Amino acid sequence: MWALYKKEVRGFLHSLIGYVVIIVFLLMTGLFMWVFPGEMNTLDNGYAEMDTLFLIGPWVFLFLIPAITMRSFSEEKRTGTLEFLLTKPLTDTRLVLAKFLAGWTLSILSILPTLVYYLSLYQLAVPAGNLDNGGILGSYIGLVFLSGAFVSIGIFASSLTANQIVAFILAVFLCFFMFIGFESIASFDLLGSLDAFVIQVGMNEHYRSLSRGVIDTRDVAYFIGIIVIFAIATRTGISARKW
Repeated sequence: MWALYKKEVRGFLHSLIGYVVIIVFLLMTGLFMWVFPGEMNTLDNGYAEMDTLFLIGPWVFLFLIPAITMRSFSEEKRTGTLEFLLTKPLTDTRLVLAKFLAGWTLSILSILPTLVYYLSLYQLAVPAGNLDNGGILGSYIGLVFLSGAFVSIGIFASSLTANQIVAFILAVFLCFFMFIGFESIASFDLLGSLDAFVIQVGMNEHYRSLSRGVIDTRDVAYFIGIIVIFAIATRTGISARKW
């Protein structure tokens, strides 16, 4: 499994896609946080906070992560190498796990450079270091788990088709729906007392909860559950090819 994981990570880093993902994520969040004027600009609003990063980050990942994962299984199907992998002494679970961990690693690598934003704000704050460190830590943890959930959804979408474009579109739709779709449904007030439950099914509610700086095990368990559910669905789809 680790050999395949290393191969996938090297594949990302030896091609343009890995660097494009990292650069685009940093560029988009950096422009909104430091360059574009307005309320989201940290220098304009006068507060030493990183809310812009954690507000924009999920929406950037919503498109970037499907771009990372769209080739995970689609490319293997198109080139016929998936059948070759399935004949190797590698269980379906380990195959899916290697693909998932590689995608998650790249998304985390794109988050790590944003620590420069934290160090900058640490120095700009009055007095220096006057930051909501608990909220920032919780937001980072939330963004890492959210990216993991998006990766799991992305590889599931990739396992359904041999067409990378279709896999990308399907992954974007599923990520969007899981992130904000349930809140949108609840906003119509059609389900009465069930609306609160519907909101809890969506990712955004749990992401916001972690961003408050309180690491609730229920929120962590939710994201782990989403990752596991879509990983199992991916494994089931891959295993079906053997039947």
